[in-house]
Amino acid sequence: MKTKTKTETRKFLALLLSMSLLGACTSSPHAAQPGDRQAKAVAMWQERCKTAGEKIYKTVENVEGIYLMKIRTTTNFGEQFKLDDPYGHDSTNKEYILNFLRGFYHQRNEPIVPGSPPRTGYAYVEAHDPADGQRYRYTAAKTAVRKMDITAPNVQVDLKRDPNFDLNVYEFLLTKVPAPGKAPRYGVTYDDISTREEREYWIAGSSLKVIDLQTNEVMAERIGYMVDWAQGSQAGFRSPWLFAADNACPGFQWNPNFPVRRGGSAQAGQTLIFVEKVLKPSK
Repeated sequence: MKTKTKTETRKFLALLLSMSLLGACTSSPHAAQPGDRQAKAVAMWQERCKTAGEKIYKTVENVEGIYLMKIRTTTNFGEQFKLDDPYGHDSTNKEYILNFLRGFYHQRNEPIVPGSPPRTGYAYVEAHDPADGQRYRYTAAKTAVRKMDITAPNVQVDLKRDPNFDLNVYEFLLTKVPAPGKAPRYGVTYDDISTREEREYWIAGSSLKVIDLQTNEVMAERIGYMVDWAQGSQAGFRSPWLFAADNACPGFQWNPNFPVRRGGSAQAGQTLIFVEKVLKPSK
């Protein structure tokens, strides 16, 4: 596992020192305490990073569909002690399911970046609906949902340029039907592994697993930790866990063209990136 470089660590500690000095200029006799607390939080986080990383024990080719053992339903931006895996934050509900389905990322027109991992998705995913306890199969496809307004100026321009211009407006729609036959062999699940002490210092721990449900074998696991250097500050409408994603191990920089401080924006879709390293989607 690759953690912070020495240069990055020095910069980080220098930032903490500067904040401590700023605090020392106040009239409070305890002004230096925030800096001490931040230094301890960073040290604790760096210690956890020694055990963080990806472990892949087995891979499988040509996987058509997977079973989602859990579906993310909430987004936690600032609840310190809520154990809902803020490190593993991804999309939620329907969007979380769509993340895994073939064509979703093409629908978003994300560029192919040299050096970034592919995200092709699966033909289907299955999951149990807690409302009725039934297992369902989810698929998705680009579907025409309405027509464009032919009186709109931009549409008029397109029609003049191409009389056969497609007037349909498309969306990537999710379809849900009762699951046929047996559940998929391979499952994906996640857990929050934070301790109370870690959360006291705004450290979140995460486990993401790919499991062979036929043998109960853990095929791969990613352990990750992140820390909010500002220790929960919400000044300027700041979201602590969103900013904590900038200080994560492993980091979320799947796109080498992203600025380093873009951890929170890179979290969406991160689950699929790891799962596809283990369960190679069928073509």
